[in-house]
Formats: sequence, C-alpha cells, structure tokens
Amino acid sequence: MMMRQITFLGAATIALAAAMPAAAQDNGIGKRVERLEKEMRAVQRSVFPGGNPTFFEGEIAPDNTPGERSRANAPVIDLTARVDALESQLQTLTGQTEQNAYHLRELEKAFTAYKAEMDKRFADPAAIDPAATGPTATPASLAPIVKAPATAAATPTKKPAAKPGAPDAARLALVKKVEVPSTGNETQDAYDYGFRLWDAKLYPEAQAQLKTVVAKSPKTSLASFAQNLLGRAYLDEGKPSLAAVAFYNNYKDRPSGPRAPHSLMYMGVALDKLGRKADACKAFRELDEVYGDKAPQDVRTDAAAAKAKAGC
Repeated sequence: MMMRQITFLGAATIALAAAMPAAAQDNGIGKRVERLEKEMRAVQRSVFPGGNPTFFEGEIAPDNTPGERSRANAPVIDLTARVDALESQLQTLTGQTEQNAYHLRELEKAFTAYKAEMDKRFADPAAIDPAATGPTATPASLAPIVKAPATAAATPTKKPAAKPGAPDAARLALVKKVEVPSTGNETQDAYDYGFRLWDAKLYPEAQAQLKTVVAKSPKTSLASFAQNLLGRAYLDEGKPSLAAVAFYNNYKDRPSGPRAPHSLMYMGVALDKLGRKADACKAFRELDEVYGDKAPQDVRTDAAAAKAKAGC
C-alpha cells in the first residue's frame, strides 16, 4: 500500500514538473505577443498614417502540415516560430523606416542648398562663370575693354568706327517696318510691340521694349509674359547666361504668373546650353515637383524633350 502511494505521488510530481515549463513558456510568449502588437501598431501609424491601427494582417500562416509532434507542444512551437518571425520582420521594417526618414532629410537638405545656391547665383549675372558660358554668354556690361593695337593708327584706309549708340540705317529701316500697335491699352500695346520685335528677330530692340513693360507694370500678368519673352530673346540671340537670369527672376518673382512654368522649363534649357547639365536637371525636377500636371501641355511636352536632350 505504501509503495502504491509513493508511486502515485512520484507520477503526480513528474506531471506537475512537466506542466510548469509549458505554463511559463505560454506566459512568456503572451508577453512577447503583446509587446509585438504594440510595436507593430506604432510602426503602422508611422509608415501608414491614416490607416486602420486596430488590425494588422499576419503574413505567416500556421503550419498545418501533419507530423509526429506531440499534441501538447505543437501549438506552443507554432506560436513561438510565428513570434520569432514577427520580431524579425518588425526589426527589418523599423530599419527601413529609419533609412527612409534619413534619406528624406538628406533630400530636403540638398533641395534647400540648391535653392540657396540658385538665389545667390542668379541674383547677379556676374556670379555665372564666364568660362562656362562661352564668348556669346558674357553680359556686355562685364565684357573686358580691348584696346586697339598701336598699328591701327597706321591704317587710314579703314573706315572710322561708328560712334557709340549711333543707329544703323539698315537696322532702323527694319525696326520701322514693325507696326506699333495702338489700341488704347498702353500696357498691352507695349507688350505686343515687344512681341512683334522679337518675332521679327530684332532681339536687342525687343529686349529694351520688354524691360520697359516689366518696369512699368511689374504686378500685372503681362509682366510674367514680358519677362519670359525677354529670356526667350536672350536665348534666341545666343546669350544663355542672361536668358537663365531672366527666366529665374520671372519664376522667383512671379511663381504663380501665367508664364512661370515656361520660365522654369526654359531656365533648364539655358543651363543645358551653358554646359550645366546637373543644374538643368534640377530645374526640370523642380518643374515637375512645383507644377506637375498643372503645367500647360506644351510646357510638359517641351520639358520632356529638353530633359531627354540634357540626359536627365
């Protein structure tokens, strides 16, 4: 009788000892699951703002493959594997989120630096490197004064140079052929006359006329048209550095003007002609970011061709 009691007590003790680790293991896994759920919801709120934080679909299905595992241990083993996999995925997702945040901060810093550089560079035409602009891109006010050689006095057969500012008769005849509009709207007539001079390829005269329109009516929509056409006149004349300055000033001073997207696109074209492909690509990217589908169709078409030409 005594031996039976001892045997029964021993079996009960062994069963109790076997059940205690399983209960402890269940308790530990439950805490890990609760912690994972809290962390996953926090990551979900950060990665998917505005989403539903109450439910997160599991990506690991339970193992339903029949085997010879013990029925008592199979659920615990499945749950442990799933928790381990969730912890690994959470670490990966957290790392990716931190990397994306870092890259976003770096992009914001680069864009801010680019804006500051462009403001400083185009605030003064002298800031543009003359070596990169070519001989036709140097503003006339910054061009070096070249003294005539000493032997020039010994060649009396040459015609004397024309006086500074003296009009050329042939040039005046071409200008007179351009009709001056007279509709009663002084600002509109002034812009239309500048447009006609530009269309007649009389670029210096068109530039002077368009500058007058911008100076007299800087707050009107025609100022956006005139400043953009001024850049076009410089660009068509073969002066991309002055064109880039004119386009940038129009975009900076009148970002909501009707010709602001055009100026930003043509600024990229002018920078590409100056050999500054990296800056040109930045201008095209800013065009997409600021205006996107709101830009006119002709601007988007021309920008696509210009980007392809610049290799952006």
